[in-house]
Amino acid sequence: MLRRQDGTARLHIPGRPPVPLEIATSYRARTRGLLGRDAIEGALLLTPATSVHTFRMRFSIDVAHLDRDLRVLTMCTMQPGRLGAPRLRARHILEAEAGALSGWGLRPGVQVEIRDAAAAPGEPGPQGRPRPLT
Repeated sequence: MLRRQDGTARLHIPGRPPVPLEIATSYRARTRGLLGRDAIEGALLLTPATSVHTFRMRFSIDVAHLDRDLRVLTMCTMQPGRLGAPRLRARHILEAEAGALSGWGLRPGVQVEIRDAAAAPGEPGPQGRPRPLT
């Protein structure tokens, strides 16, 4: 189960380089989401969440519904001004610019991983030494 606070991390998709990730867990952060932005670098994870809307959005987005194990249940692209249907088994929602999720190799059934933004395993840590793989 994902237990985090608002902040940043990295989204790891099997066989792909990590993607910058913003995490929105507070009511305020989830409500704001991508509103007021013209674009997003990477992706936004809304948790907990079962559905989203794109009212007052400035750009189209890809939406992936994730289960409690961070496995992709469904994916769709939403134009501005739409209301998405809730997914019963969804616990988290991943949002990115339209076309990004499929470009990253995401599809239903793929399980993603979320790691701290500081440094991924095997990458240099604060002292310049590689972090251990855990």
